[in-house]
Amino acid sequence: MIARQMHLGAFLFNLGNHIAAWRHPGTPPSGLLDLDFYRRLAQTAERGLFDLLFHSDGVGLNDTYPSILAHTVTIRPEPLTLLAALAGCTERIGLAATVSTTYNEPYPIARKLATLDHLSGGRAAMNVVTSSTWQEACNFGRDAHMEHDARYRRAAEFVDVVRGLWDSWEDGAILADQASGQFADPARIHHLNHDGPFFSVRGPLNVPRPPQGHPVLIQAGVSAAGEALAAAEADLVFTVNASMPEAQVRYARLKALAARSGRNPKILPGLMPVIGTSRADAEARYAALQALTPPEIAIAYLSDLVDHDLHPYPVSGPLPELPAINGGLGRFRMIERLAREDGLSLGAIARRMLLARGHWTVIGTAGEIADEMERWFLGGACDGFNILAPHHPGGLEDFVDHVVPELQRRGLFRATYSGRTLRSHLGLPRPGNRFTTPQRAVAE
Repeated sequence: MIARQMHLGAFLFNLGNHIAAWRHPGTPPSGLLDLDFYRRLAQTAERGLFDLLFHSDGVGLNDTYPSILAHTVTIRPEPLTLLAALAGCTERIGLAATVSTTYNEPYPIARKLATLDHLSGGRAAMNVVTSSTWQEACNFGRDAHMEHDARYRRAAEFVDVVRGLWDSWEDGAILADQASGQFADPARIHHLNHDGPFFSVRGPLNVPRPPQGHPVLIQAGVSAAGEALAAAEADLVFTVNASMPEAQVRYARLKALAARSGRNPKILPGLMPVIGTSRADAEARYAALQALTPPEIAIAYLSDLVDHDLHPYPVSGPLPELPAINGGLGRFRMIERLAREDGLSLGAIARRMLLARGHWTVIGTAGEIADEMERWFLGGACDGFNILAPHHPGGLEDFVDHVVPELQRRGLFRATYSGRTLRSHLGLPRPGNRFTTPQRAVAE
């Protein structure tokens, strides 16, 4: 038995993580706003003993290029509403919501996450994002997106405030003594009185301290500023890596950065598995998905990622020199690396980004996919994986039914849940409270 085991997240992106997933014959387009569809996915992931569900989000409609709006799914159900519903039909799996720190305020988010943590018995998590599109800015009274580094400074302060609000009620502050009539101990309820560059928040929260102390914090930025925030604040880091050497470098860098603050976050790169009964069957499934992708989407999608219209350039030629962007800077740098280091043409880069948005993709049998996961895991590239099923629900069910048993047979993945909270799944301690006598974090 291998002592160290993988952590797994299930990335719930629309109807699947392939851009043409909604056209797959096993995918119901009506599932986008159907609770039964999401219940099936959540219960499948829980049956597979996943650590958490991860729901992606954005607060603007991507409509720069009509072909993207016409041919891809741009609907995003609000994640905290959806995850609250899923809390009632699951028992162990973590529930992670993406939250924009640029277009939200800390108090209502702290309150919502604390409530979800209570209702789910300690399974809530927040994926901290700074948002990346100008459309989002225009939905919140701004003419332009906040400058990149300023967004990350705001995000760091946002995280500090929500943690302070979660601490504003001490453990044991609620007495609920019906005989004496005393409901709470005012001495154990604290004002935050935060006054910073971006936020002024008095507190205290009107929800008591969450079961986990602090819901789990996730960060997925791949820019230098994003990695710095992840190293300083995140319990769990989602990364984008196209190759194992790239993942190893990022893993070592993030671990070293976090160690300076006495921290050791779990690092999970994205993985899209295309699973077949044979290699030929897997290749055929992959080809069938690719055939569902309209060719005009590729350049439009890449243009949107780099915030520059690439349609005038020949697809067989190189990526043109582009000005730096104020949106998804980390993915922009990845695209530049594909052009510079891999020598890919404009068209080849566009096709690469269409498939899982640049994440690592493995095509093969369940055993072959487990081989590659084991190689990365034991080779210092990750602590597990964020699984991007190519289409839902079948792609996730294939992984749970075929790859998970193979990982369990090798001793690489749990055979049962050992705890009930997301922190316990991840092996993370319950943090102490900033308003009480300094104490070491308490293990679950």
